[in-house]
Amino acid sequence: MTKAGSKGGNLRDKLDGNELDLSLSDLNEVPVKELFCGLTHLVKLDLSKNKLRQLPADFGRLVNLQHLDLLNNRLVTLPVSFAQLKSLKWLDLKDNPLDPVLAKVAGDCLDEKQCKQCANKVLQHMKAVQADQERERQRRLEIDREAEKKWEAKQRAKEAQERELRKREKAEEKERRRKEYDALKAAKREQEKKPKKETNQAPKSKSGSRPRKPPPRKHTRSWAVLKLLLLLLLCVAGGLVACRVTELQQQPLCTSVNTIYDNAVRGLRSHDIVQWVLQTDSQQ
Repeated sequence: MTKAGSKGGNLRDKLDGNELDLSLSDLNEVPVKELFCGLTHLVKLDLSKNKLRQLPADFGRLVNLQHLDLLNNRLVTLPVSFAQLKSLKWLDLKDNPLDPVLAKVAGDCLDEKQCKQCANKVLQHMKAVQADQERERQRRLEIDREAEKKWEAKQRAKEAQERELRKREKAEEKERRRKEYDALKAAKREQEKKPKKETNQAPKSKSGSRPRKPPPRKHTRSWAVLKLLLLLLLCVAGGLVACRVTELQQQPLCTSVNTIYDNAVRGLRSHDIVQWVLQTDSQQ
């Protein structure tokens, strides 16, 4: 048999109808809590002179319990469910290191009357503790609900802000595209107007008041003849210099050139050529 099974067996062995005596059992805790708290038919329970530090959390399931002896244990507090023991008429909590508030409520429990008063006062105290805890639980639930509401409101505001931002961005994008389209359309109209202006101006120049005069022609031929004459003069001057200065002056060609030059110089000196030039200019 397992350890839990053996404890369960011992528990049943000590059960006498509606009464259970577990005193002087050297217990550190209530045996087989699930089984123990299921003994809802118990009327009298003796757990005195053990080493119990606490009672099960669902100890209040023993709703028919009328007599409870917890003398000489190591209890400091009682479970909140203790307030559900509405049938309790007798209670002994002596020789336990109780919480000062609970110890004051419990009293001395030196006789039958005081133990009955202890049961009544402790029940009232535990009901108040249970009510306080319930109020605290409700307060925390309310705080949690308010916090959740605030969070939800914040999330809704954030989502609304994001929707508004997306809506604004969408409107801005739409406006930007519209402006781009209008700009392209305007540029296209400008391009279409330019050829029309040119075609409208072309007939006006043909059928207008006066045709434009052609630009004056440049005297390209005169410049060409002048350049050719200058080139010839340079060649003649170069040849004359060569025939009069260099050793070529003894050559037949240079002799002829020198003769022509000498005659020309003499003619100029006699003013014959000058007079001829002046006569020719006056005839023109």
